Amino acid sequence: MTKTHQHSRYLALGMVLAATNMRLPITMMPGLISAMRHTLGLPSSMAGLITTIPLLTFAIMSPVIARLGHRFGNELTIYLMLIVLAVGSYIRVVPSIALLFVGTLLVGIGVDGGNVLIPAIIKDNFPQRIELATSGYTLSMVFVGSLGTGLSGMMAAHWSLPMTLAILSVIGLINLVLWLPNLKYNHRAPVATANKVQADDHPSVWRLPLAWVVTAFFGLQALVYYSLLTWLPTIFVAHGFSVVVAGNLVTIMQLSGLPMSFLVPATSGKRSGVITMIAVIGVGFIAGAAGILLPGLSFGLAVVLSVLLGLGSGAAFSLAVVFFTQKTTNGFETADLSGMAQSAGYLLAAFGPVIFGWLGSHVGWNLVIWLAMGFSALLALCGGVLQRHTSIYD
Repeated sequence: MTKTHQHSRYLALGMVLAATNMRLPITMMPGLISAMRHTLGLPSSMAGLITTIPLLTFAIMSPVIARLGHRFGNELTIYLMLIVLAVGSYIRVVPSIALLFVGTLLVGIGVDGGNVLIPAIIKDNFPQRIELATSGYTLSMVFVGSLGTGLSGMMAAHWSLPMTLAILSVIGLINLVLWLPNLKYNHRAPVATANKVQADDHPSVWRLPLAWVVTAFFGLQALVYYSLLTWLPTIFVAHGFSVVVAGNLVTIMQLSGLPMSFLVPATSGKRSGVITMIAVIGVGFIAGAAGILLPGLSFGLAVVLSVLLGLGSGAAFSLAVVFFTQKTTNGFETADLSGMAQSAGYLLAAFGPVIFGWLGSHVGWNLVIWLAMGFSALLALCGGVLQRHTSIYD
């Protein structure tokens, strides 16, 4: 068991705010696209880059941030990334298309600091309460992420685009203040020398087969979730629902994942709990997607299917985070595994919606649903393999 590090009394609150900052700066942007078109003259062809840029940034920067955490300490690295996030957020306040994309790039880099290193912070500072700390972290992230798009759209209807962006970015400044006490307890990775290799040193995660299974698990859940999030409204409209109803169904899907943010970490200490959640992932994603193939889809059934998909996606993301902490032996290994998995995972998430969209437009949306089901089956299979091992070093 990892030895508990000394930490600030404000660490848990800082982690919750960091989790909020890992979703809100991204999920608030789709609700502002109409305002960006009106205020900035943003072309429709460029609007999708607002979401794609952060995902590509995650793919590129995740391993880099893990190494920065080794060298400078996880607490300090997160703070530096929070500064980058705050700067990027307020650069976007300036009404300019060029600065909008520069700010979005910086936001992606800043957000990825928490993506990669918060699981490591949990591993080091709450080894006896990993389940509780992970629940608070994932619940905050998913809850705020689910509300971000709708909240930003409502604010933009009453205030200007710059004002809306400035207000929604204030939480990043608050996070900067509350994270400061944690810098006193910054922890760097121990330095290994050529003549002194510790007995418990492990090979690079990039060389471990089970680490690649964790990477596949994270990548597949990201691929399925972001692809469905992007195209489910279009698929529901193709079934005869209005644009508003289709959007509400996707919101139901997002909110339905909230219970899993608590249940997955709470049950992850037991093998039966992990197996149950893998079953939820398989049934939720596969049955939820399969139901969409039924002809004459009613609103009631669509709600049920959206709930199933939400349960599956919520369980998959939370279990991926649990695997980062559960399958490693210390915080720096957690960061390495998190960086590796998120690098590949978000690369899939960035290109998955594009490929799915092309297939849906040229071949048909039924093929997209079948692909989502196939990838979901592989996701459940990866989870089944991982639950049989205590760590990636088995």
